[in-house]
Amino acid sequence: MTEDLLTKQECHFAWLDITNPSAAELQAVAEQYDLPDSLVRDCLEPTHLPKFETTNGLNFVILRVFVNPDNQEADTIQELSTKIAIFYAADYLITVHRRAHPVLSQLKTVAQSPGQECISPPEVAVHLVRYALNSFVQPALLLTKELDDYEAEIFLKQEVPNALQGLYFLKRKASAAKQLLLLTRDIMTTLRRQTLTSSTTDSTLLQDTQDLQVKVETLYQQLDGAATNLMNLYLSLSSQRTNEAMRVLTVFSAFFLPLTFIAGIYGMNFQYMPELTWKFGYPVAMVAMLVISVGIYWWFRRKGWI
Repeated sequence: MTEDLLTKQECHFAWLDITNPSAAELQAVAEQYDLPDSLVRDCLEPTHLPKFETTNGLNFVILRVFVNPDNQEADTIQELSTKIAIFYAADYLITVHRRAHPVLSQLKTVAQSPGQECISPPEVAVHLVRYALNSFVQPALLLTKELDDYEAEIFLKQEVPNALQGLYFLKRKASAAKQLLLLTRDIMTTLRRQTLTSSTTDSTLLQDTQDLQVKVETLYQQLDGAATNLMNLYLSLSSQRTNEAMRVLTVFSAFFLPLTFIAGIYGMNFQYMPELTWKFGYPVAMVAMLVISVGIYWWFRRKGWI
């Protein structure tokens, strides 16, 4: 669907918004505005990462907006985000996207408000970058809470089923978001460089957006690192519990090994075994086993093993 959000009669630039376009529909717009084929192909590619490209006065931006996936195990960039492509020059702006984004209508209202003097295409691009960055904030807070819940369960419970799998998917989500934010930082750097030669973009808005980018990127870096540390800690605790079980089994083995040896000796039915006819043979054997057990226990206690 193609919609004229702004026309040159309403403002000094035209704004064309295209939702879920077909290849033929987008090609017709490309011919009308003389858009390069390479950029059009990038625009149609659903998995394309964020980037900023300038060609003969035409600026092309791809943004990724975080979305809440239906599948809790979603961990790829395409599952976790949707794309907004932006073409803009001095006298027009074109936005292309698959999903509806209410921010576009809000920006149109702002541009038509009295005293706004029709915000420029670069400023609209900065607003859209800010919108994309804000979409990462709430998911980061939810992932942080989920990570805190995992941490409490791992430390307070003996068994946490599927904890390692849950932490893996959490780390994958944080890592994918961090990758997108790193690429979005490059977009902000290019936009800021453009403002050095142009006064059409609000410098305060650009600085606030850059601060937001740093904040969100830091959140996901901390999430990624914390998830990795918690996974390592979970594996260490699991190994510790396994070692504890093996230690208990080893202690029992150490007690029963000499006793089994004595029982094996006296279980051999040779004809000439003096103890077989000795009246006190059985009590002496039992006392010997008891003394050996007490001796092993005392030695283990002295070593601090039990």
